Amino acid sequence: MQHTSPAPDWLRGFSLAAAPPAFIDDPYPFHAALRTHSPVHPLAPGQWLLTRHADVAAVYRAPQARSDKRREFAPKFGAGTPLFEHHTTSLVFNDAPLHTRVRRLLLGALNQRAITRMEAGVAKLVERLLDQLADQPAPDLIAHFAAEIPVEVIGNLLDVPAADRAPLRAWSLAILSALEPAPSAEVLARGHAAVTDFCDQLRSLVAHRRAHPGDPQADVLTRLIQGETDGERLTEAELLHNCIFLLNAGHETTTNLIGNGVHALLTQRVAWAQLVAEPALIHTAVEELLRFESPLQLNNRQLDGPLELGSQLLPAGDFLTLGVGAANHDPTVFHEPGVLDLARKPNHHLAFGHGAHACAGMNVARLEARIALGALAQRYPRLDLAGPPVRDRRVRFRGFSALPITLDGG
Repeated sequence: MQHTSPAPDWLRGFSLAAAPPAFIDDPYPFHAALRTHSPVHPLAPGQWLLTRHADVAAVYRAPQARSDKRREFAPKFGAGTPLFEHHTTSLVFNDAPLHTRVRRLLLGALNQRAITRMEAGVAKLVERLLDQLADQPAPDLIAHFAAEIPVEVIGNLLDVPAADRAPLRAWSLAILSALEPAPSAEVLARGHAAVTDFCDQLRSLVAHRRAHPGDPQADVLTRLIQGETDGERLTEAELLHNCIFLLNAGHETTTNLIGNGVHALLTQRVAWAQLVAEPALIHTAVEELLRFESPLQLNNRQLDGPLELGSQLLPAGDFLTLGVGAANHDPTVFHEPGVLDLARKPNHHLAFGHGAHACAGMNVARLEARIALGALAQRYPRLDLAGPPVRDRRVRFRGFSALPITLDGG
């Protein structure tokens, strides 16, 4: 294959565990160079980073690419620790049969009928938050809007008492930050403490719900407790950790989807003006924002059998890092991937994964983003950035910790 430019010097020693600051600020030029010069890039012996859309999609489909993370997480977190127990018991890092059982239960509670029932409540929540934005002396789109929505939505799905929701976001951030390629001892300590505290709160909630069941068609916790009609139920540990997973997955992706989306729209003003003028674009706009700045940038699989990618045969046991954000900017799939095209069709992005492990809550996240971004554009058409945004410095998740805004363009 002919390359139009030589490989950059940084490529040989590139590592996600020590990613340069410029990569965190803007990973897409790095992705482009990797796709061109080293699309199956060695990170360490038996470890590879994939940046082509075709390769990432192929791994998502491959039955020999497994999600079980016990071999990775035992040395990372310590076997038997709270983080190890959580991340090896929750839906996302498991395969059949646990993954199948939990996913079936969740999808039964998150079907299209249930999502339609949620719509009015989400719209009411968004309108209240938009009202409150006007009263903020220094409005921050993340703290005062984007982060509030998923915590309330998932809190309602599990019917968590309003008085118990205050620590949920901090716990979620602490637990998910431990998934970074090289978490510090301090990050791990916060993650272990968050799992412990979260489980303590959930035990009380589960005991109350066992005594006072809700409607299993609307209350996900009641549905998980009662199990399926054939009597198959989750163990206590499975129940607690999949409740934590629901909040973590719903919080992180949706907060970053809304925050990234607003930042992208405000820095590409033509797109913002288009959304203001054409509210019906919101459905394709959300898909494009998922592609353009994917909230989850990296995913992982481990091979339990050999897998051929292009001309390269990867052996069983190898560990694959899937460059989701890179795949979603692959120019062989997306015309002018650096352009925000709110009407882009088709849009085969991989922001929610693919295949059996596609995000179970993807349609809830889509609903929240459609309502939030659509209402924001109509209520505050002159919305603009009020100062430099504060980038979250993680590499697995892409988002902002603060996004100062002005509502009237002044």
